[in-house]
Amino acid sequence: MKDLPDFSGNAPENRADPPSAPVVPQVRLITIGEEEADQRIDNFLLRICKGVPKSHVYRVLRSGEVRVNKGRIDQTYRLKAGDVVRVPPVRVAETQKAAVPGAEFTILHEDAHLLVIDKPAGVAVHGGSGVSYGVIEQLRASRPQAKFLELVHRLDRETSGILLLAKKRSALTNLHEQIREGTIDKRYLTLVHGEWKNARQHIKLPLFKYNTPDGERRVRVQSDGMASHTVFNLVRKYGAFALLEAELKTGRTHQIRVHLSASGYPIAGDDKYGDFGLNRALQKPQGSRIALKRMFLHAHRITFLHPESGEPLTLKAELPRECDAFLRSLQAEAADERVS
Repeated sequence: MKDLPDFSGNAPENRADPPSAPVVPQVRLITIGEEEADQRIDNFLLRICKGVPKSHVYRVLRSGEVRVNKGRIDQTYRLKAGDVVRVPPVRVAETQKAAVPGAEFTILHEDAHLLVIDKPAGVAVHGGSGVSYGVIEQLRASRPQAKFLELVHRLDRETSGILLLAKKRSALTNLHEQIREGTIDKRYLTLVHGEWKNARQHIKLPLFKYNTPDGERRVRVQSDGMASHTVFNLVRKYGAFALLEAELKTGRTHQIRVHLSASGYPIAGDDKYGDFGLNRALQKPQGSRIALKRMFLHAHRITFLHPESGEPLTLKAELPRECDAFLRSLQAEAADERVS
């Protein structure tokens, strides 16, 4: 592993054959605009110093090398419009990450404040945990002119559907406040296995987050977990399956998946909390039923107040073709069984 040069620009000593002199990083003076205002200085530095380890960013903060309006600040300082930030010379590791390929996704709504897309299943919303990049990195790469673009919320990698992004910090702050107050109405469509009985069912089970021995994030029902509430509405039955609409009253990690699994109704295709034997069977076509090769969970509708106008905005994402086709095949399978 190659050494990481320090933040003062000093190269590691004792190199056998020093390369030609690199371009020495320079001090940067950055004037904060309206879009950067109201964020903490540490978060600002982490965003602009791409590739620099987090520990090094906090080290230069503690050392006083970062100045705001020529004065020392700590990591909790919140930036104001017009602040001049002195960023000391920093270098990243010599081995750089591969360039992120730019990508665009189906746009459901876009204006000066918001970008709302229909995220496909199998795509992470951001890099990390073994994923080099996700939706946010790809959108930033495809929109280099964008001064600000941040995720408002997250979706599991396996989940498709509506994903909100803010194009202004004021929009991000406003939408986060709506999330905290529980005024955003998010609805999901999901297909479960089992004899679902009620037209409308409340599930309130506390959820506890933990990591598996290999570092994977998981959630389980546990008495000292976070209070969690989901409302499920029956849309239609398909033999041994039921199509449900889920209303999130709280927004915990993997909430819908764990609430259903713990209640005895695993989501079709869920490889973390589902019925693994059933999933294997569903991956192969049988009779009129086609194969299902993904988790059947889709964020299909959201209602919130527009962060600028304050007017209610409702957006919808149609059920993906592979999910719609699977439902049609279940319907055909049921028809075949009635005939036989």
